[in-house]
Formats: sequence, structure tokens, C-alpha cells
Amino acid sequence: MKIVACNSNRPLAEAVAAGLNIPLAKASIRRFADMEVFVEIHENVRGEDVFVIQSTSYPTNDNLMELLITCDALRRGSARRITPVIPYFGYARQDRKSGPRTPISAKLVANLITEAGANRVLTMDLHAGQIQGFFDIPVDNLPAAPLFSADITERFAGRDPMIVSPDVGGVLRARIIARRLNTDLAIIDKRRERAGVSEVMNIIGEVEGRDCIIIDDIVDSGGTLCNAAEALINEGARSVSVYVSHGVLSGGAVARIAASKIEMLTITDSIAATEAVRLAHNVRQLSIAPLLAEAVRRISTESSVSSLFD
Repeated sequence: MKIVACNSNRPLAEAVAAGLNIPLAKASIRRFADMEVFVEIHENVRGEDVFVIQSTSYPTNDNLMELLITCDALRRGSARRITPVIPYFGYARQDRKSGPRTPISAKLVANLITEAGANRVLTMDLHAGQIQGFFDIPVDNLPAAPLFSADITERFAGRDPMIVSPDVGGVLRARIIARRLNTDLAIIDKRRERAGVSEVMNIIGEVEGRDCIIIDDIVDSGGTLCNAAEALINEGARSVSVYVSHGVLSGGAVARIAASKIEMLTITDSIAATEAVRLAHNVRQLSIAPLLAEAVRRISTESSVSSLFD
């Protein structure tokens, strides 16, 4: 087995390699003067089982091209199997036609990864589970629910937590954690007037006096979560915390969350933390490196990945 790290989240790749007790493969991924990506693998990979760790986060297109070209380099180096490990799968929110003459970019990206030479894909908390069907190769979609459930159990011991879905579309994700914790579930009904702007309309469930925990897969601008937290506090919630799988946190999102009624935003390190995230008083990261390392080990040894979550 060999682990190749691209540039989007090298600390996570190093942690995964450490968890597997193997060094990262020697490779260089650099830019020419015109910003073309050039990849060179400095080790023999013929017949090897190779895992390429790369989130397609900001800058999304650059990181995606790094992944594609790395896969191509490994295929031409006669690697036996190439598995992109994509903790955060960019373009996942473009999983259907949102209007006339619009693309389904998640399917396009799936095709690109497959054509670049990938034999299977390992990712975490896809925005929509059906994206697995966009690939014509096996896809392992790891849930963050066990990680979040364990952390909530530890941090909210002796309190009265209540799981909250920030919208109707996220009910299934929130219900899984509520069931694991054997606690109640509330749902926020919101109306989105235009892209990037959300207005909280109604809360389904009794949240008064409860420590509310919002569960979501992606936080981008943070507007939805801040509005949801304010609505919950106005309805009598004792506190509002948030657990999100992927902290995109673009623009002024961190400052917006820091000034909000959110007690703590917990994200994973599927996307490398920016300086703003590291300095924020109410944002923290959970490491998914042990989870990814064990999944990689099981894929390499042809063991069950799903049994990780039984």
C-alpha cells in the first residue's frame, strides 16, 4: 500500500499515514509558470495499491486538477489499484438540474475521476447519498454520525440535548444521530427567498429549555445556521451548538458565526483549517484521520468497511 498526498489538506494526509504506520509516498505536485499542474511520483508504484488523499475544496478547480493528474500519473506508472480518498467532494451540491439549461456537475466530476484512472473512491458524508450512483466504480461513503455521536455524548453529559435538522432535507441525517443518542428531534422549516439567503419560518418540535444541537453536512456562508440558532434561542432553547461534516466557511462566514448565538460550531478536518478558523473562539475541529486510516486499511485488505459503523 502507498499513500500519496496532494496539496489540499496535507496535515490530514500525514495523520492518515501515521495512523497506518507508513510514510507518505515521495511525490512532487507543482505548477509551471502559467499555473499548469505537473505531478511526478518519485517511487515505484507498479503493482501497488495506491490511495490519493485530496479534498476538492477551495480552490476547487485547482485541487480537482491535482487529483485527476495524480491519478493519471499513477495509472501510467502501472499502479494495480488507484483509490482517491476525497474527504470533501466538491461540486456535490450540483447533484441535479436546478433549472432549465443547468448542469449536473457532480456527475461530470464523477466521470472525470473515473476516466483519470480511479478504480474506487473513498469519501465522507456526500451532500446527497445518490451521488454514489454517479460513479461507475465502487464508492465508500463514510458517515460522520458515529464520530459526532461520541463527541456529543462526551461534551453534553449531564445536559439535556435535542437534535435539530436545519431544514426538511436534512431530517434523515439528524434522525440517525438522534436515534444513536436516544434523544428528541426538532426540524426547522425555512423559506429561501434567493440563493445564499435563508429566512427561518417555523420550528417543528418543543425546544424550550433544551440544549439544541444542529446537524448538517456543509456550512458555507453560515447564514442558515446563524438564523436557525437565533430562531431556536427565541423559542426558548437554553443553548445552540452545531455539528457539521464539512466546514467550507467561505467569505465572512467565520466572523458571522463568531458574532452569532452559536455556542460552538464543531466541524471535521475534511477541509484544512484557515487562519480564521484556528483563531475563532467558537469553532473547533474533530479529526477524521483515524476513521479514514481504518477505512483505507480495510479497503487494502479487502475487509468490510460498513462494519466500521455497526
